[in-house]
Amino acid sequence: MQTEKKQDIRKLELAELEAYFLSVGEKKFRAKQVYEWLWNKSLKNFDDMSNISKSTREILKANFTINHILVDQFQRSSDGTIKNAVKLYDDNIVESVLIPTSKRITACVSSQVGCSLDCNFCATARLKRMRNLNPDEIYDQVVAIQEEASLYFDRPLTNIVFMGMGEPLLNYQNVLSAIDKICSPEGLGISPKRITLSTVGIAKMIRKLADDEVKFNLALSLHSAIDETRTRLMPINQVNTVEDLALALKYWYSKTKRKVTYEYVIWDGINDDEKHARALAKFCKHVPSKVNIIQYNPIDEGEFRQASPDKIELYLSVLESAGIVAKVRKSRGQDIDAACGQLANKNEL
Repeated sequence: MQTEKKQDIRKLELAELEAYFLSVGEKKFRAKQVYEWLWNKSLKNFDDMSNISKSTREILKANFTINHILVDQFQRSSDGTIKNAVKLYDDNIVESVLIPTSKRITACVSSQVGCSLDCNFCATARLKRMRNLNPDEIYDQVVAIQEEASLYFDRPLTNIVFMGMGEPLLNYQNVLSAIDKICSPEGLGISPKRITLSTVGIAKMIRKLADDEVKFNLALSLHSAIDETRTRLMPINQVNTVEDLALALKYWYSKTKRKVTYEYVIWDGINDDEKHARALAKFCKHVPSKVNIIQYNPIDEGEFRQASPDKIELYLSVLESAGIVAKVRKSRGQDIDAACGQLANKNEL
């Protein structure tokens, strides 16, 4: 547990750690050794730092703590998907998911405890947002899934998606700091090309991503290219309209030259007609893009129901005719509430 007296050592960058070691009369290179234990080797306690003297370890223990996550609950789906209920240092809970396929093992990680947005079809939206996750808490989720990939599948982690609980762009600096550590050779050394950040669509922050010249991929949770429908589904569309998003994505592409992925659920009686399909096809023309049509995962007996197969075929036909790449993504982990839109600490609901 974190205390007022002890600082979380992983809040310090390497230069700050070097300055600390010099201030207590230690050699500067000790900082790099400790930094490697913390990030590259994901060590959970100071006593296991075998190349650090006992006296130095005692100094670290007296002044710092390592607020490491704990996988508090573990569920495994019939399709192999693993869901972790992750306990944080302050006893808050978030969830993360390991998604296995024949070619990939993907980590789906959370960026906030709860969510401040009110997307009507999402279980996480029913939780109040408690706080942002720290960079190390995001990082630790990836490490836990990396270890599970090796233990249960004897395969490496290949991809990371920020599609868990929370809106990544509302925790901007911490998410980018976590990605920097994940990609760093001093961290996990994962290529940014294998990382996708998914957002509900905050236009000014999409522009900021472009200005910051990020190297990872961008996905937009769209679900309708018609303002009236999208606002019904996602109230944030009132201040980030379809046109606002189109302009932000054009800016993103002009700066990064990276294709955008649109995540799109088709619901019965809501957006399952030709008008909505054609609006999506038109929206896709703004920048090079592809569409993932995602199977809906019910969170209750409410108004949202998966569209019929013929409606999904209608969409695929319209998009194909417009020259747009579209794939239907079958959800995994539904039997353990680990699929898209289902992540929520059930004790909080």
